[in-house]
Amino acid sequence: MRFLFSILLLCAFTVEAQDKYPNKPIQIYSPQAPGATTDLVGRMYADKLAKLLGQSVIVNNRPGAGGMVAAQAVVKSAPDGYTLMVVNTQHSMNPALFKDIPYDTVRDFSGVAMVGDAPALVYATPSMGVRTLGEFLALAKQKPGEINYGSGGVGSATHLAGAYFANRAGVNLVHVPYKVANDLIGDILTGRIQVTFSPVAFMLSQVREGKLLALAVTSKQRMSALPDVPTVDEAGLPGFESTTYYGFIAPAKTPRPVIEQLSRAFRAAAEDKEIQDRYAG
Repeated sequence: MRFLFSILLLCAFTVEAQDKYPNKPIQIYSPQAPGATTDLVGRMYADKLAKLLGQSVIVNNRPGAGGMVAAQAVVKSAPDGYTLMVVNTQHSMNPALFKDIPYDTVRDFSGVAMVGDAPALVYATPSMGVRTLGEFLALAKQKPGEINYGSGGVGSATHLAGAYFANRAGVNLVHVPYKVANDLIGDILTGRIQVTFSPVAFMLSQVREGKLLALAVTSKQRMSALPDVPTVDEAGLPGFESTTYYGFIAPAKTPRPVIEQLSRAFRAAAEDKEIQDRYAG
């Protein structure tokens, strides 16, 4: 009898150990190529989650189709908490931009964590010959259809930020979409494109080195990192604001206890000084 009880106890312990989450590596799909801001956010949290959860957290890059390639891979995965996706504002915008999306943006996903939002900078190449946003707007009105702005792809947050800016300012800018962040950086540094409306972290080092100009920031307030850079509102386009959120989602029907455990882990990661310093930087 004692032997049978021991066997049952061992079986119960084995089942519990197998069911404990997480007991294998977790995968985070990134809808952008390595080096893009959303990808950097995903990797930043992956490192911290691995320590908090005691399992490897792997970032899998699946760029393309405005984030839909990665999203579709997540939708098709098992809803067990081992597949996540890092998203930004583009994920919410896609239903308004694309006619045929192979999933439902709301129904097919469960929210896990919102980790922050960030403004963009209006970056300009010095070779364009402008030093302020006002000068840029004047030049754009003088040369309609002659100034190119780069983005992370059709329908991306950087594309829509530029389109929104052009619409509000009443100027005609030519959109040049990119699939790889480094290609965009290379082209604006060489003057092949003249402007981009990209997240602050994207090319901040080039601004500090004097290789690019930061004409304005798209948030309501100035940034502590660049206190001398005015907001778009201050610099000549009253009421303009454009920011990008960053968050993590999972397939729909992922068990609620798993979502809550992940959410707690993301919250703990967000409160970590190392994460806060890296995000601020």
